Amino acid sequence: MTNVPLLIAGPTASGKSAYAMMRAREMPSVIVNADSMQVYRELRVVTARPSVEDETLVPHLLYGHVPAREAYSVGRYVSDVAEVLARAQAEGLRPVIVGGTGLYFLALLDGLSPVPPIPDKVRAHWRAEAERLGPVELHAVLAARDRMMAEKLRPSDPQRVTRALEVLEATGASLAVWQQTAGTPVLAADACEKVVILPERQAVFARADQRFDAMMEGGALEEVAALGALGLDPALPSMRALGVPQLLRLQRAEMAREAAIAEAKAETRRYIKRQLSWLKRNMISWDSIIL
Repeated sequence: MTNVPLLIAGPTASGKSAYAMMRAREMPSVIVNADSMQVYRELRVVTARPSVEDETLVPHLLYGHVPAREAYSVGRYVSDVAEVLARAQAEGLRPVIVGGTGLYFLALLDGLSPVPPIPDKVRAHWRAEAERLGPVELHAVLAARDRMMAEKLRPSDPQRVTRALEVLEATGASLAVWQQTAGTPVLAADACEKVVILPERQAVFARADQRFDAMMEGGALEEVAALGALGLDPALPSMRALGVPQLLRLQRAEMAREAAIAEAKAETRRYIKRQLSWLKRNMISWDSIIL
């Protein structure tokens, strides 16, 4: 065994964290998060972050290190991981990078497109427009100005739609064009062990349902109520984490408990479908396993 970086990708509820713990205990290692929602400090339960016990047994980094009021970006993630990797190398630890956010892995292995900085005035304008128009109308604006990016993005992802409009206005070119420009990888793909977990669909659906029930018993509603009490912008990524919108509505008595849980589970299954499709399409060269 060597201390080359180990990358573990897979859909939610596929057993990634348990597998990462098993592999991390083979040799001195550090587990590094690659899940865009597990970075948020206030969302331990509802994002199924590793347990305190696991964090005691093996060092875990980039989990819960960002306040929910911030919109964490892939650019910041790449910068954070570069620091973690340098530290792990200096300490003789193998980095075990695990998560379900495919874009994070692509950014590490392919690098980020060199999009110029967006002026504060442009950023403020489009964020205000996003709040004024709402996600559907905002996506329509993007479709009228940049069909290429509009076809890539969903109206339900206002953060990325806003980003596309910011880049278009600030640079005069579509973000899709910028994305065709190669960046500088953080990791060399041929110097990593890469594993993708691809469970059978119905099996992972069942695990996700069971896990959500366990979250509810473990304080998910109370955690989301505390998040809601912060009065954050509902367009922030932390406010759109799986289960959060439904549990906020339940906490505000806008949904019955059974309906909120059913809707959250259904949204999670839709998300898993998208993850599985993306992983199968983009990680063909990775070693695949079923847990």
